[in-house]
Amino acid sequence: MANALSSSLAPGLRNRLVCLPLFLLLGLLAGGSIWAREGVDVGKNSALSHLVPADSVERSSLEQYAQMLEQAAEKKALASKDHPQLRRLRDIANKIIPHALSWNPRAANWQWEVNLIGSKQINAFCMPGGKIAFYTGILDQLKLNDDEVAMVMGHEIAHALREHARERMGKSTATNIGASLLTQLLGLGQIGQTVTNYGAQLLTLQFSRDNESEADLVGMELAARAGYDPRAGVTLWQKMSAANKGAPPQWLSTHPSGSTRIGDIEANLPKVLPLYERVKTN
Repeated sequence: MANALSSSLAPGLRNRLVCLPLFLLLGLLAGGSIWAREGVDVGKNSALSHLVPADSVERSSLEQYAQMLEQAAEKKALASKDHPQLRRLRDIANKIIPHALSWNPRAANWQWEVNLIGSKQINAFCMPGGKIAFYTGILDQLKLNDDEVAMVMGHEIAHALREHARERMGKSTATNIGASLLTQLLGLGQIGQTVTNYGAQLLTLQFSRDNESEADLVGMELAARAGYDPRAGVTLWQKMSAANKGAPPQWLSTHPSGSTRIGDIEANLPKVLPLYERVKTN
């Protein structure tokens, strides 16, 4: 078997493989990777998210997003496609989204969308399926530069990629099903009810502090890979804290404190700054 495998390789590659330590060679032949991944380390998506069908969550998201846009249009609060700030947001999204696909293979088939809604709220979100919205309040009141906008957008996209909404639904499903989990899973009755119950809440769903911290790190990496300075996360949180006098705005009501987030961002900057610097150099 070894001779047959070796003879199928190009001579130069065979010679190089002979020089590799055995454990590295075995890793290569098994299709594994011998190099550590660049960027932040947040582990895999929660197994609880698998208790709820992704298609169902994304369909609910699409319906709610469409309803939200319709309501905003009725109030003449939906920005036109020629609005300078909307063009700016879409340009930033177009740079970030290609780097999102490696975090979640489903994202390759999402119908990504970015819209701007006129409101004084300091708010932004990305719903499951890649449906992004910013309120004018977060741009105007905080006077965000492009790097800071990218940090916000990366954070919100990270929630969708890491399927935090689906995870919350999975936790609820596990709690409600209890000892009869297997029976309910086979019937899907309880899961369908969970999606229905949470479907109406996707716009206001609150995530755990762990979810928020994870989204900070993944979002920072996404922004860095797209060519936005991850150090903007520090100035973003300084602006957030100043604007809200220490209290988190609506979209951050369950997030860690500003000082904690700044500390986490600074601690992880060495992991993402090389990614950003590489893009700027090229």
